[in-house]
Amino acid sequence: MKTSDFNFDLPAELLAEHPSEHRDEARLMVLDRKTQTIEHKLFKDVVDYFDEKDLFIFNNTKVFPARLYGNKEKTGAKIEVFLLRELDKETRVWDVLVDPARKIRIGNKLFFTEDESLVAEVIDNTTSRGRTLRFLFDGSYDEFRTKLKELGETPLPKYIKRAVEPEDAERYQTIYAKVEGAVAAPTAGLHFSRHLMKKLEIKGIDFAEVTLHVGLGTFNPIEVEDLSKHKMESEEIIIDEKNAAIINNAVESHRRVCAVGTTTMRALETSVSSNKKISAFNGWTNKFIYPPHDFGVANTMITNFHTPKSTLIMMIAAFAGRDFIMQAYEEAVKEKYKFYSYGDAMLIL
Repeated sequence: MKTSDFNFDLPAELLAEHPSEHRDEARLMVLDRKTQTIEHKLFKDVVDYFDEKDLFIFNNTKVFPARLYGNKEKTGAKIEVFLLRELDKETRVWDVLVDPARKIRIGNKLFFTEDESLVAEVIDNTTSRGRTLRFLFDGSYDEFRTKLKELGETPLPKYIKRAVEPEDAERYQTIYAKVEGAVAAPTAGLHFSRHLMKKLEIKGIDFAEVTLHVGLGTFNPIEVEDLSKHKMESEEIIIDEKNAAIINNAVESHRRVCAVGTTTMRALETSVSSNKKISAFNGWTNKFIYPPHDFGVANTMITNFHTPKSTLIMMIAAFAGRDFIMQAYEEAVKEKYKFYSYGDAMLIL
């Protein structure tokens, strides 16, 4: 398989700038791998495809407001700082991306508040846009994190050209988000409303949770034609004993096990053993899933519509078959489904 095998024409107007009015009323394309058929539904109809004791597995990561704006000392130039990950809690050292990067060198200081209560010093270059910053803040660690949240903005993906709006703080977050650490939302989960969760619960469907902190690598384009040469950025995964047991029980009982989103699927495929058992896991993954791949846990999945040549479309092609997925995407474009983070959803049976 080559990168170009996953290319298709995606009209710019199909990239969703806003979420659907109600979470569970986005459109839902249902793909049946057995019959190779496609149906068009609303997301709330997902409940009709599952029975008592089937299992939904959610990624409970929580997005933090990772985009900050500071001013460079002396020149006052406005600099965007995108927080990627905390490297050292004690010294408040972070990996970030800066924009425009050409203006930011080691030794520069950035000021984030008028009263200079939050300042950052550039201590290293990591990539062309990557920098390591040490934050200078006179207060406790909790006060420092509160200040970052106050100043930070919801990290909508760059393809969304509009300004961040107040509703984004809620809508670019799943309703079951718990464990803070993601810089991008696990978007398949954005379609679940409290009402829909209740309906699933009443039907007797079980839930399990894993944590995968989504990094910006999820948006990285693949720049090689040979897929085996692409390197994924590492993302942190946590799966505890309790949830591993719930998942293993559903697999052993031959229930329908649904991975909600590509991030959930990556967490599961990272921690599954050769005998199809999930183990408790706390570590990092850079697993890249593309065809052919033998999936060990989930036998159904929910996902959004992804951009051409992305690692995400490659994973779902590994799950549903490349030809079937490309046919479904052709139909999605024709039927004007909305793509990407705030877009519509697909259920693959």
